[in-house]
Amino acid sequence: MTGASCCGTFSGFLNHGNRVAFTVQWQHTFAALVSLGAALSNVVHADDADEQELSEIMVTASRVANTRPAGTYSSVATLLRFDPLTELQSRGLPEGQADVTARGSLFENTGFRAGAVTVMDPQTGHYAADLPIDPEFLTAPELLTGISNSLAGFNSNVATISYALRRIDDGGSVLVGAGSDSLQFQSLRLANAATTQANGELGAAISLSRSEGDGTVTNGDHEFERYNLHLQRGTVGQQTDLILSYQDKFYGWPGAYTGFATLPETDHTKTTLLLLNHRTEVDSGWWQVGAFYRRLEDDYDFDRSTQESGTPGSFDHETRVIGIGFDGLYRRGIVDWRFAGQVTADELVFSTDLTEGDFNSRNYVSLRVAPAIDVLRRGDQTITLQLGATLDKSNRDDSAVSPLLGATYRKMTTSGSHYVAIEYAGTSQLPGYTVLNSRPAGLFGGNPDLGREKARQLSISAGKETADWDGRLTVFYREDDDLVDWTFASSAPFARQANPVDVDVFGVEAFLRRQWESFDLVGGYTYLDKDADYGSAVVDASFYALNFATHRATLAARYHFAERLELRWDNEYRQQRKNPLRGSSDKALHVSLALAWEPRADEGLGLAITADNLTDDDYEQFPGTPAVGRQISLSARYLW
Repeated sequence: MTGASCCGTFSGFLNHGNRVAFTVQWQHTFAALVSLGAALSNVVHADDADEQELSEIMVTASRVANTRPAGTYSSVATLLRFDPLTELQSRGLPEGQADVTARGSLFENTGFRAGAVTVMDPQTGHYAADLPIDPEFLTAPELLTGISNSLAGFNSNVATISYALRRIDDGGSVLVGAGSDSLQFQSLRLANAATTQANGELGAAISLSRSEGDGTVTNGDHEFERYNLHLQRGTVGQQTDLILSYQDKFYGWPGAYTGFATLPETDHTKTTLLLLNHRTEVDSGWWQVGAFYRRLEDDYDFDRSTQESGTPGSFDHETRVIGIGFDGLYRRGIVDWRFAGQVTADELVFSTDLTEGDFNSRNYVSLRVAPAIDVLRRGDQTITLQLGATLDKSNRDDSAVSPLLGATYRKMTTSGSHYVAIEYAGTSQLPGYTVLNSRPAGLFGGNPDLGREKARQLSISAGKETADWDGRLTVFYREDDDLVDWTFASSAPFARQANPVDVDVFGVEAFLRRQWESFDLVGGYTYLDKDADYGSAVVDASFYALNFATHRATLAARYHFAERLELRWDNEYRQQRKNPLRGSSDKALHVSLALAWEPRADEGLGLAITADNLTDDDYEQFPGTPAVGRQISLSARYLW
């Protein structure tokens, strides 16, 4: 498929290893669907008189049991540790550094979105999850894939973790905790909301958090600080938010990025984020617009015993990025117009080592539109077609137009709904400066010739949603072209190289959630298979593209077994694809367990004892990088 055409070939769904199974001609498909829509639109309102009293279900329960970690204060990474639909791979504490993937993607294929904008890191996707906003200011994370990711995401080929901004309520909390390995952490939140004469609300909230500890391995220490100010103005149907965040995060972990456990690596980042967002609800839908400014200073050392500064080999960097985005939904008759866009400009302000590329600044533009048409609405049944495209442009690379196509059948019942959906989504993105501007050889070998990465995904899903349980089964196939991977050759054991790879990914996802009066249960299972082609590159092992679980299962349980007492239990089992660099077993079982005495009616004192990696599993999430050991902490929280 060429980047400038909506017409293309999607091959290999039935034989994903050879890319030869079938071809989709997009002109013919589009024409046929438009004809079908015109033919069926005459019956849209045919049976309105026979409609039953139906229930629309809004599922808001968490997909994990433990919302607070044992080893530090909570961050946006915490809720993703045992998420059945995303995978978090960490170096040391997940809240220290974490790569987030979905559906067999790489860390740079997942974006993080707050309000209307995706807050990206232009240096490397390793810092994408460094969204320095207190999770208490955000809603629960929503995973966007397929067409939803193509519409709402930005420079994220496979998935977007999306957050909305919570309403500010009066109150506050203080949290103190201590645990194994000299751990101590504290967090303070204060919030006030006042009603205005125009029946609106003005709110202000602050959040202060800090944490330090020696870590479960030698040279695995950390010192974290995070400061948030949140201002909000709300009226009926409108909300405007301003968030100012600053985070200073130092952590050490042997072999964190190199995979050599003999190297006592450290990473020290300072992140400033200014986020402005406005959302308006109207009778015909909603719209929102947002803007952000992000500055990141990074001081990485592969050997903390040395004191490099300001010279090649020091790995000191500074990046800045600004962006403006919008999205919305406008309902007109039988058509829901879904639209979005984002304009972003970044700059590699300073670097001691990212000096070999062709440029240090870049502008991006992304526009997306995909109207959804109810071609059949008969009683309690609806068939919806969605057609659209995305346009991605940059002043440094070729443009790309990617098609979007979906169809959904949904049947409403008195208890909920069930549905079947098929989607085809094309996406594209650009690599960061660590890939493009690193020296061509050495510890991290870059490649300035790498360009736009493209993905084409076909998925089929079936699910059911009711008031107390929901479940979904998804089968997907994706072709990743020119995906950027970091690889290893046995002839050069101390060097990595950024290489393009074409990967065929086949996967199956199953998800089930059930709620009772005092017991919640969430389970998930993912199967993945990949076929990779590195062309002429000499590759003995892959650090990212082929570092995936062929089988991964999660189970989360929350049990209110007595008044104010709750047991929280998260589990993850994985069977990883073999990698010659991994020193541990390819199988792992991670368990997180907490016993909490909760405050009464969200006021008063609460206590919790939490254990992460209860089994003390030594599985290396990145080949050669030591695992985080067992961590236990006791925390006290007072709410008012």
